[in-house]
Amino acid sequence: MLKEIYIKNLAVIKEAVIPLTDRLNIFTGETGAGKSILINGINAVLGQRSSKDIVRTGCDKAVITALFTDLSPEHEAKLDELGIEHEGHEITVTREISADGGSVSRINSRTASASLLKEIGSMLINIHGQHDNQILLDSEKHLQILDDFGGDDTLLEAYRVTFRELQSTARRLGELKKLEQSRQERSRYLNEVIDDIGELELSAGEDDTLEKEYAAAKDSEKTVIAVGSAVNAIIGEDAANDMIASAENEIAAFTDNNTALAELYERLSAVEIELSDIASELEKAADTIELDGQRLGYLSERLSAINRLKRKYAEDCEGLVKLYDSACMEMSQLDSCSDEIKELAEKRDELLHKVTEQAKALYDYREEVAQRFAKSVTDELEFLNMSGVIIAVRHEKGKLTVNGMDSVEFMISANKGEEPKPISKIASGGELSRIMLALKSVIADKDSIPTMIFDEIDTGVSGKAAQKIGIKLREIGKVRQVICVTHLSQIAVMADNHLMIEKKVVGDRTETNVTQLDMDGRISEIARIMGGDDPSRLMLENAGAEIRKAAEI
Repeated sequence: MLKEIYIKNLAVIKEAVIPLTDRLNIFTGETGAGKSILINGINAVLGQRSSKDIVRTGCDKAVITALFTDLSPEHEAKLDELGIEHEGHEITVTREISADGGSVSRINSRTASASLLKEIGSMLINIHGQHDNQILLDSEKHLQILDDFGGDDTLLEAYRVTFRELQSTARRLGELKKLEQSRQERSRYLNEVIDDIGELELSAGEDDTLEKEYAAAKDSEKTVIAVGSAVNAIIGEDAANDMIASAENEIAAFTDNNTALAELYERLSAVEIELSDIASELEKAADTIELDGQRLGYLSERLSAINRLKRKYAEDCEGLVKLYDSACMEMSQLDSCSDEIKELAEKRDELLHKVTEQAKALYDYREEVAQRFAKSVTDELEFLNMSGVIIAVRHEKGKLTVNGMDSVEFMISANKGEEPKPISKIASGGELSRIMLALKSVIADKDSIPTMIFDEIDTGVSGKAAQKIGIKLREIGKVRQVICVTHLSQIAVMADNHLMIEKKVVGDRTETNVTQLDMDGRISEIARIMGGDDPSRLMLENAGAEIRKAAEI
């Protein structure tokens, strides 16, 4: 529990040591005396955000220290897990807030992070202020409240184990399916590479060799064609030799009497013989040139096929050979995960069936808890002067989540005969405060948080309802420590430990003091709350009577 709070230079509080008991601790004081500062200080020491504005004017820093004692084995085990030393079942938590905006947190004099303070604070103190009523307006929080009331998380934990295993299995199955799809796509590509390149049975540098052979073969073909054309030009139809022979015939009859023509005739005859000889030599030369049209066709087709693959895979011939070898090797190593996919699919189906059955069992358990919860809270509300108000739980089945298949929302019927409607649409501020107190009351012995703080739980209530709230706070104080800030005498008289927050002017500065009241002090403070400053003797007597009456309840 929270045994003691030490505050120094926090706003108007110059210095205060605040002792607390393990039961109901009540803080009272005039409006503006600094009750909210006390709650802000506790929030700060629990790791909540703080502002440099709360540092007392003219001071370097504000210091808040909280002493927690009587730690339970569960809390000590958590501290051990967090690596925090503890002796004598107690720890001290300190928060220093500098005027320049910085802050330092310590646990047992060792520096600690704000997040660590929050984690420790959440297991030691539960603070309920007006804003916490929003929990009632948020249906997503209602399931947790119902489970807290049920108190037995055996079914939920078993369900979560199966649900998380189902999630893990489904996730792995999805990954494998994606992997298998990628593998199949990769396999198709590798098979294409193997088919394309393997069909050609390429060797490194083969394209260069074939190009040279093809170029030479093309040259031979061109040479044979050229020689053939030359021979045809010499001895073919209407070729050079025929023309020369015709020229000889034209001048043959005139060579006897003309020496010049005779010489020319002789020369034409020699040319005819020379051309015939040349044509013969050309034919012999053509016969010596090797020309394989089938080979040329093969070379052309193969080079075409190789060049197509070079363009397709953006590789040279040597690169194609390496690509083929690599594809063959990878293909041999590319294992299918279809067997594992099949096994995981079967496991997923089994887990889905199991988790569905567990969710149904959890639903049935929560249905029974919901009925007990609704009755218990309704009974508490009747005690808190909300007779006729009925709390109901709308409990439906939904999709599977980590919390089961349950959809839960608290409903309220404010008047007899009216159908229950969502709390967010019906309840007023005062009703929300009492409903929250009723909830806290019915789950007070269900969790392990030893300290509950109520800030302005009395908002919107008075008279008999306020008295009932005070009685309920005292009841809760029997099972755990309760700290309450109030401005109502009906609640204040229920205190086991009454502390007054009082603002005074000392010199030219305002200071707030926190005083633990004895019986006389309590009578004076209750009388002030009931009738204002300077209470009459009768008011003091009434205050004393109310305190004694409360003690007998």
